[in-house]
Amino acid sequence: MTFQAPLWLLALVAVVALVAFYVLLQLRRKAYAARFTNVALLGTIVPKRPGWKRHVAFAVVALGLATLIVSLAVPSTEVRVPRERATVVMAVDVSLSMQATDIEPDRFEAMQTAAKQFVDVLPERINLGLVTFAGTAQTVVPPTTDRAQVAGAIDNLKLAEATAIGEAVFTSLSAIENFQSSLDAGEEEAAPARIVLLSDGTNTVGREDTQAIDAAREAGVPVSTIAFGTDYGTLDLDGETVPVPVDRAALERIADETGGSYSEAASAAELEEVYADLGSQIGYTTEPKDVSYWFVRAGVALALLGAVMSLLWTNRLV
Repeated sequence: MTFQAPLWLLALVAVVALVAFYVLLQLRRKAYAARFTNVALLGTIVPKRPGWKRHVAFAVVALGLATLIVSLAVPSTEVRVPRERATVVMAVDVSLSMQATDIEPDRFEAMQTAAKQFVDVLPERINLGLVTFAGTAQTVVPPTTDRAQVAGAIDNLKLAEATAIGEAVFTSLSAIENFQSSLDAGEEEAAPARIVLLSDGTNTVGREDTQAIDAAREAGVPVSTIAFGTDYGTLDLDGETVPVPVDRAALERIADETGGSYSEAASAAELEEVYADLGSQIGYTTEPKDVSYWFVRAGVALALLGAVMSLLWTNRLV
């Protein structure tokens, strides 16, 4: 919990001073009563008081006052709210290595399932595009709020040879730029954009990762990467077993140097979890919510309770 006007908390010193003054009065009252040695006479001139009850009543009132002062400091708590505007491009690897069965049923089908869940996780007002890459990269679906279109395109993906990670980043940046430039002139400034790139291999064709990193940094677009697969994945090509390990270092470097996040997934369940986490990070933001009304209600209730207790027990407010 945070306070938007914390200087008001200094007023709590006044409550502490009031409590100290009350304690001092009680000590003086005891000292005054102790001067009398005739107990019978003391009972006639000092009326019987409700003892600890009056202290409880005062404590409740003081607590209520302190709670009301806290409300003046405007306490707030962080709440998660959907982003109203953002552009996300999901770039997925469709190279032949995605046929590896080290992840059940295979990398490709596991990716399709998790990617469609990511589509569902994002708030509906976020524009989502789809880019695929193998030997080349292409924009399959430009950024749109039509989730059915993106999900349908994921179902119809086809595999191809080679892996062009650098081209995937460049194509994703172009998709974002084209979409933002197509907005009406009356639109507000460009919404934040993010690329979510999944791959299971090393860049083998096209522009280098370093060029893609420079382009993404210049555009101010973070690239969050997912290294998908295991070190023991293999692919059967014409009877020959070809190892297809994941190049984690390259994908981590892209994320780190563009301001994105890096994740690893070695199973279908882990990939679903990574996509869900990314959807939460990208699709939602936290904003302070004023909860001072909680303290106002509690403070008023405590003050009234203390007053009622004092009236019932002492026939006075304090």
